[in-house]
Amino acid sequence: MPVPWFLLSLALGRSPMVLPLERLVGPQDATHCSPGLSCHLWDNDILCLPGDIVPALGPVLVPTHLQTELVLRCGKETDCDLCVRVAVHLAVHGHWEEHEDEKKFGGAADPGLEKPRNASLQAQVVLSFQAYPTARCVLLEVQVPAALVQFGQSVGSVVYDCFEAALGSEVQIWSYTQPRYEKKLNLTQQLPDCRGLEVRNSIRSCWALPWLNVSADGDNARLVLNVSEEQHFSLFLYWKQVQGPPKPWWQKNLTGPQIITLNHTDLVPCLCIQVWPLELDSFRTNICPFREDPRAHRNLWRAARLRLLTLQSWRLEALCPLPAEAALCWQAPGGDPCQPLVPPLSWENITVNVNSWEKLQLQECLWADSLGPLNDDVLLLETRGPQNNRSLCALEPSGCTSLPSRASTMAARLGEYLLQDLQSGQCLQLWNDDLGALWACPMDKYSHKRWALVWLACLLFAAALSLFLLLRKDHAKAAARGRAALLLYSADDSSFERLVGALASALCELPLRVAVDLWSRRELSAQGPVAWFHAQRRQTLQEGGMVVLLFSPGAVALCSEWLQDGVSVPGANCPHDAFRASLSCVLPDFLQGRASGRYVAACFDRLLRPDAVPALFRTVPVFSLPSQLPDFLGALQRPSAPRPRRLRERAEQVSRALQPALESYFHPPGTPGQGRGVGPGTGDGT
Repeated sequence: MPVPWFLLSLALGRSPMVLPLERLVGPQDATHCSPGLSCHLWDNDILCLPGDIVPALGPVLVPTHLQTELVLRCGKETDCDLCVRVAVHLAVHGHWEEHEDEKKFGGAADPGLEKPRNASLQAQVVLSFQAYPTARCVLLEVQVPAALVQFGQSVGSVVYDCFEAALGSEVQIWSYTQPRYEKKLNLTQQLPDCRGLEVRNSIRSCWALPWLNVSADGDNARLVLNVSEEQHFSLFLYWKQVQGPPKPWWQKNLTGPQIITLNHTDLVPCLCIQVWPLELDSFRTNICPFREDPRAHRNLWRAARLRLLTLQSWRLEALCPLPAEAALCWQAPGGDPCQPLVPPLSWENITVNVNSWEKLQLQECLWADSLGPLNDDVLLLETRGPQNNRSLCALEPSGCTSLPSRASTMAARLGEYLLQDLQSGQCLQLWNDDLGALWACPMDKYSHKRWALVWLACLLFAAALSLFLLLRKDHAKAAARGRAALLLYSADDSSFERLVGALASALCELPLRVAVDLWSRRELSAQGPVAWFHAQRRQTLQEGGMVVLLFSPGAVALCSEWLQDGVSVPGANCPHDAFRASLSCVLPDFLQGRASGRYVAACFDRLLRPDAVPALFRTVPVFSLPSQLPDFLGALQRPSAPRPRRLRERAEQVSRALQPALESYFHPPGTPGQGRGVGPGTGDGT
């Protein structure tokens, strides 16, 4: 059942204001003024030429205030148009200059000169009206008797009936005199539409307006359009923008009463509805009912994404404009909270934290897929002051420790070595601008130094125990090193590359030593795809590792083309595609029966079925991910594989890491509704 209008005030804003409008009969313009004044309206409109301000030689009438009122101009009882009545309030400004005889003799001037001071004042008042596409200027002549002329005092007003204007339009009104003695008065007014008029049945353009209500349907929103069965109208859903045209979402021509359901996940604050009858010059109604809906704001932030454009630039992508503040922060391994940089770097260009209304709404590590697994690095923050003065501090959970420092923190103890690594070029620069820079210095060798100190301390107590611990440590490191895996794929598009990067990062945590061209673009460009792949394949197989062929529709097409033509597929169009370069030596392994135990194949659920993999490559196990993750991980492990329970736990860990990337691939941000489809939930059914 549709919800009455007054129950929708929370969703639609203030209820439409009901205006009792006066009716004017006849098409002629008219003017009238306050008692004691006389006024006259020129017969025709004039050119809108205000001219320059000129000095007044005595008292003059000037407009001081504009006031408007909406009225109806009616030819018939049910054939009216909206009209704007304008009242101009006038006052006397200026004064008579003292005559030379009075200044010289200190007495009264010639009686013949007293007459102008006792005369009435006249003025020509211009009213300029603009409301797209109309522009008019009218001239009003006003006369004030001498008895009402008091310097600096209001003398009354003159009223003009009236300027016709379109419903829902914005009008601008100016007033000044000819000649012009002061600045122009200005008034801007937004006129109501048919919903705000008590006499909508008197205005022809409002007769066929479809009336739209919005109500709740469980968690979803329901649009109810109460029109007759024979009424044809158009419904348009769009995302309103602060600047530029709106972003269209969905539009359809409909007939008769309709009830349309919008999925609650599609609601965002800038989602607006426009409806109009399919008639010539019909009035269009616009409402944006979800601007204050908490669910709409949650959906907007849930769909927002930070995109890395270059190493030092980013873009926040969202359906609606977002008032937010961005800041760069750092996070230690282990899931600790992301902490702000102190002192902060410039945040205009790059960010990982986005805040709105002092609440953290979005946190992303923009470089995770491109940099690979997390490293045990120390972040050094360099700040630059005047005259090339610079200072360095190391980021730690307790704050930013100045270097050098006598503090008891780890960074302070290693401060001298960190500064030496920075000066020798062993640290990677992550960020650089006028205010400072951010560096990542490796900590692996310092970990070995700490172990060496422990070994020396233990040596003082028992050399044998120290040797035993050292051998045990070396054995643990060898066991934790993990099996090597070379991941080959076809770079179908950037979304698939991000999905591959997420899989490779998840496998690195098992642990597996994963090699993928996505993380080796610099070496790939320097060596060439063929040389890079041969070197990686040789190293992986020599260490007893596995080569993983990750099939996609693009990879299947490349293999089919190679098998059909019997020649290598050139990679000139994609210089970084190792999959193209690998076909020349991967296929002989399969043709000569050397692939078993050295290769496995995989594909993603919903993207490619295992039976779509070319038959030649199905001679090795083919796994569908993530549904067959336990078997896939079991094939990648060393012969001394973990127990089934441990294997299932690792499969769940990889599956959780893959879910965000899979959701982003199959449901790209900004796509309304489910999947990649477009349109509101149940369409246009009644």
